[in-house]
Amino acid sequence: MSNTPFGFGLPDPDDSGRKPSDQGGQQGGPFDFNQLGSMLSQLGAMLSSQGTSSGPVNYDLAKQIALQQLSAKTTTTGFAPDQDKTVADAVHLAEMWLDPVTSLPTGTRVSQGWTARDWVERTLPTWQRLCDPVAQRVSGAWVEAMPAEAKEAAGPLLSMLGQMGGMAFGSQLGGALAQLGSEVLTSTEVGLPLGPEGTAALLPANIEKFTEGLERPASEVVVFLAAREAAHQRLFTHVPWLRQRLLDTVEEFAGGIKVDTSALEQLAGQIDPANPASIEEAMSSGMLEPQTTPEQKAALTRLETLLALVEGWVDVVVNEAVGERLPGAAALRETLRRRRASGGPAEQTFATLVGLELRPRRLRSASALWKLVGDQHGTAIRDSVWDHPDLVPGSDDLDDPLEFSERLGRTRAALEDPMAELERTLRDDAPKDDDEGSDGPR
Repeated sequence: MSNTPFGFGLPDPDDSGRKPSDQGGQQGGPFDFNQLGSMLSQLGAMLSSQGTSSGPVNYDLAKQIALQQLSAKTTTTGFAPDQDKTVADAVHLAEMWLDPVTSLPTGTRVSQGWTARDWVERTLPTWQRLCDPVAQRVSGAWVEAMPAEAKEAAGPLLSMLGQMGGMAFGSQLGGALAQLGSEVLTSTEVGLPLGPEGTAALLPANIEKFTEGLERPASEVVVFLAAREAAHQRLFTHVPWLRQRLLDTVEEFAGGIKVDTSALEQLAGQIDPANPASIEEAMSSGMLEPQTTPEQKAALTRLETLLALVEGWVDVVVNEAVGERLPGAAALRETLRRRRASGGPAEQTFATLVGLELRPRRLRSASALWKLVGDQHGTAIRDSVWDHPDLVPGSDDLDDPLEFSERLGRTRAALEDPMAELERTLRDDAPKDDDEGSDGPR
């Protein structure tokens, strides 16, 4: 899968040797209105055959491409009915093992076995929310950067530019979802609540491929992954602010996007009106390059930290639940950690679709923090940290988990008995010589 951000691309190495005349125009030359009109007219017929989209991404096209690519990768579209039952049994067993190690009750209302096609169809609504803010910012920059005279010449055909962008984004999204759908093991593997709320889903066909080189029984791998899926569902179901906060942070990242549109005037020269395939090539040629901003860096840090905390909590809870029950639990735990750290599905998909390059490097730090809090304060206090976003550790806390754990103890004491905590604070802050000279003036 490409590591270039969603809606962007690297320059085509084949373009370096082309002459300006081969590109249909002079680099940096005047905007060619005739060619722009010809290009947009040519787009009209093509766009009408690719479905319509009211937003910045053509999701009809994305779904179509994803399902076509998945169909080409496999000769089967489903799996044996007993595999569906296997998933249900594994999730049921995992839930029983999770009950004693977390105060969060089960969040699973239904458990299902999905094919890769199921995954695409049932997670697409969430991907739409994740991708729309980024695509909206990028596609809006097209029209903003056009010279006034070009806008006037294009007239109502400007809407075709938006549709062209929607098709390009949809094409990239479809390819990325096909790749990811053929790799992910559960609905929550990327750390986000992508599927329907309360649905614990495993992908048996992908798990079978994943298990081939592990030298562990397939049944053991399924139960371990079911425990992770069930733990994610507990968190996403019973921490009402978490789902919204994760998605909002992606939107904040999109809000900080700045686009260099200096190459926009070369668009007409890059597209051959007689060759519709050149549209996607032009769109992926680096016409719009993202620029990192302080706002994006701050949003990215918050998102990385929150995802690390989610994964770290799941890691600790699942280890406590299955560590002594599954002989291969430790090896599976480390395998999944390395899968994430080596640039697995989550990192690559975010880089491709949303422009976020997630590095799960803080997963081990987050796991260590949750383990320490649980050991020092108990399961109930550890899980109550999710009660309010203000209680959740920040990036600095991952660097010093001991200080966070000590602060948490003081915070919980203040919440449980605020008057007693106020009196203690006043005593601690009072000058040490207050008790001396008590007969003096006050």
